[in-house]
Amino acid sequence: MTPDLRQFRYFVAVAEESSFTRAATRLMLTQQSLSQQISALERILGTKLFDRDSRGTRLTDTGALFLAEARAVLDRADGAVAMVRRAARGEVGQLRLAFLATTANHLLPPVVRAARKHLAGVEFSTAETTIGPLVEGVVDGRYDLAFTHPPQVPGLAARTIATEQVCVVLPEGHPLADRTELSLSDLADERWVTTPRSSWEPWHRTFDENFRAAGFVPDIVARDASVQGLLGLVAAGVGITRLGWSAHNLRRTGVVFVPLAGEAMPTEMVWLPDNTSPALRRLLDVIVDLAATTDLTISG
Repeated sequence: MTPDLRQFRYFVAVAEESSFTRAATRLMLTQQSLSQQISALERILGTKLFDRDSRGTRLTDTGALFLAEARAVLDRADGAVAMVRRAARGEVGQLRLAFLATTANHLLPPVVRAARKHLAGVEFSTAETTIGPLVEGVVDGRYDLAFTHPPQVPGLAARTIATEQVCVVLPEGHPLADRTELSLSDLADERWVTTPRSSWEPWHRTFDENFRAAGFVPDIVARDASVQGLLGLVAAGVGITRLGWSAHNLRRTGVVFVPLAGEAMPTEMVWLPDNTSPALRRLLDVIVDLAATTDLTISG
């Protein structure tokens, strides 16, 4: 039989008070009940812990050795309880965050700064990735929270945290580069560069609908999976593309961003609705507050 924590606490109280009477008062027990518990503990351990005589209550040599161990056990137990309570409040734990490559440059720094400030006891890991692996990682639980443009995936919880202007990206010197605004229909005769359809089919279906509504099918002359690659192709004069305004932070020369009339792009945080992590719930609140006071489309 193993002593329980209650008996450890009773023993430490008697040892610290050097009196069953004072220890019973401290523990809010009757002296008889306390004596019975200490006697039971001594039977379990097979040794005497206290000497009691007219001069009071003193630890035996074995009792003195046991006192240090009992205190250590109680400290560990109290620490475990405190840790679990902190975890239940979302104050400790681990969270894995994923950022779409097009959002990481401006979104990762303010999000991580806010997370570290308000959830100092939580360990964070971050990953920058493309849309396919990002969605797969959220769905299979490798990422707790991801920051992306709407992935159009049923079953994911989502919250919009920023909305930015969609722009056409033109090479410097393009005849339309000095315009303050363009419509998609103005660009029917242009050559286009875009991401591969395989990168994320739902987005490309939306792009197809946008171009059809503008009255043309784009002449796509090149594809690149990365935003940096698309910007490089535009700067080289291969074609034009369409990106959110925040992408201008990735290339300052060789290209011009011109707003597209009436087009905006939301950025969302997405997560599994059945993820019950208290730390995640606290982080969601932190980011909602951050988004209410900060322009998250500006480079972090």
